[in-house]
Amino acid sequence: MKKIKSIIINIFLTIALFQTVTAQKRDIVRADSEYDKYAYFDAIEIYKKVVDKGYESPDLFKKIGNSYYFNAELKEANIWYEKLFSIAKKEEIEPEYYYRYSHTLKSIENYTLSNFFLDEFSNLTKNDNRAKLFLSKKDYLVEIKELSGRQNITDAGINSEYSDYGGMFWNNFFVFTSTRDTGGVSNTKHKWTNQSFSNLYASRVKLDGTFEEPELFSKKINSKFNESTPVFSSDGKTIYFTRNNYTDKKKKTDSDKNVLLKIYRSVYDNGEWSKPEELAFNSDEFSCAHPALSADDKTLFFASNMPGTLGMSDIFKVSINNDGSFGNPINLGNKINTESRETFPYITNENELFFASDGHPGLGGLDVFGVKMYDDGTLSKVYNLGGPLNSSSDDFGYIIFNDTKTGFFTSNRSQGKGFDDIYKFTETIPLPYNCKQSITGLAIDEETASLLNTALVQLFDENMNLLKEVITKENGEYLFEELECNKNYIVRISAKEHESVEEFITTDKISGISKLSTNLNKKIKKVSVGSDLAKAFNIKIIYFDLDKSNIRKDAALELQKIVEFLKENPTIKIDVRSHTDSRQTSDYNIKLSDRRAKATIAWMIENGITADRLSGRGYGESQLKNNCSDGVECSEEEHQLNRRTEFIIIKMK
Repeated sequence: MKKIKSIIINIFLTIALFQTVTAQKRDIVRADSEYDKYAYFDAIEIYKKVVDKGYESPDLFKKIGNSYYFNAELKEANIWYEKLFSIAKKEEIEPEYYYRYSHTLKSIENYTLSNFFLDEFSNLTKNDNRAKLFLSKKDYLVEIKELSGRQNITDAGINSEYSDYGGMFWNNFFVFTSTRDTGGVSNTKHKWTNQSFSNLYASRVKLDGTFEEPELFSKKINSKFNESTPVFSSDGKTIYFTRNNYTDKKKKTDSDKNVLLKIYRSVYDNGEWSKPEELAFNSDEFSCAHPALSADDKTLFFASNMPGTLGMSDIFKVSINNDGSFGNPINLGNKINTESRETFPYITNENELFFASDGHPGLGGLDVFGVKMYDDGTLSKVYNLGGPLNSSSDDFGYIIFNDTKTGFFTSNRSQGKGFDDIYKFTETIPLPYNCKQSITGLAIDEETASLLNTALVQLFDENMNLLKEVITKENGEYLFEELECNKNYIVRISAKEHESVEEFITTDKISGISKLSTNLNKKIKKVSVGSDLAKAFNIKIIYFDLDKSNIRKDAALELQKIVEFLKENPTIKIDVRSHTDSRQTSDYNIKLSDRRAKATIAWMIENGITADRLSGRGYGESQLKNNCSDGVECSEEEHQLNRRTEFIIIKMK
């Protein structure tokens, strides 16, 4: 009887479990349906109920994380991506999730761990433009810090508890986008965000520069669907704006039943806006959004995921013909666009392009970037605008007026009033697109304080690539012009009867002149056969990376002293002898030191010394300078005495 009862209980438990699993699967299917329709708000709620019932999987955590990620809630996305990486096998995680997780880590300002996952992402996707940008700018946080502090920021004074973003001036109004609930009968909630659909609002500008209470912009422009991101022609008679794919009061979808975005145009005549018309390059199969106009009104810039897009959305441009028709859209290329999002373009009257991106190295979310577009079609370096304008949240919708150095941008940072808020700023220091620096200096005899003419002055970049060289004038002065701002340079001064001197200098962030004054000592070194040039030139150690034999930058600086001496004394031959300490096997140290000696000789040959003047090999730990042999406890300083390279003169004439 007990056995029968046990069987019955097990049957009921199995049925209950089956029903639970079946219910969970139904919930997941329903959530997937909402997810596929980009109804992220609804999908999140369903997925989380499934998790609360004890169900978990990599796919589930991906979708919850993505739902928050694409809804710009990066801190929440971070929680679920962390769960994903905690349970998933490596082969279950696509490379893109390494990037997204790293991006959400920035939202909580964990930049160290973010960079770790960016490294992993770069190892997995070496051809990805985002990986290339990261690998070329691993010190991007340093650069961003250097460009920070250039703006003073205040609240724009028109924000609500909802989403307010973008904005452009028209006549005496500031026109922007808002999802604020005006109480209208047609007010509906957007499934992506659970907020009201967006409309264009206008605030009259007061004499003191503040704004009056916003009102709906135009019944001809606003509809029951989304309108956003207006831009106006220079005469104020034409508006371009973004709207859902909605024409003749009918909602249109793509082949996957998604409502996309299109750019529309309307003309102002006799105090009224005309019925909006969609632009010819729009499509029912991709989105076009966030228009921006060049200063001459002849080029329209916008964001799109049309064919030819490198990532989720790219910045494109299209010419506007005299008859109002359009040319063919052109992708701005991979210097600007990445595999992620580039969006919200803005063009100044000085042909600067500002845009938001989460593909370029930044502080988190969308950051605002700037690039100068030159008349010959070339582009300047892409600059991150730095903090406080950029933050660990989404920052976008940037506009600036070069005559006043004031502008506006949008951010969803936690200090705001609503979901997105518009901020006003004043720029105190411009981006260094056209920043040019000069380096000037004097060569001075240390002993007599006399100025040295005919001294050779060479300019190197931080990698010791020779850029320019000049001869000092009668007054000992030299000048290098047309240099980059905020860049590291090395200035080397050589005079016939003086020792060469190298000066490190970092040019200023703004245009100007950087000055040096350099004292040179006379050459008083007496050398003969058997002399060690390392001692003569006070070269204590030629540094190599641990267990490696490549010539480091700091080692190259020291070696250059030897090279210059040999050039000035063409009859001298030397023997390069590399030594190690005892902290490895003797066989290993012999091989390592020999590789280092040969690398040193190869570098000197590469820099102008003929091979017949050089010999050398490695001695490992065979010629220790003290008793720090195997098994003897020594300090780091004592070991260092044995890690040396000798440059012994073996022939002078």
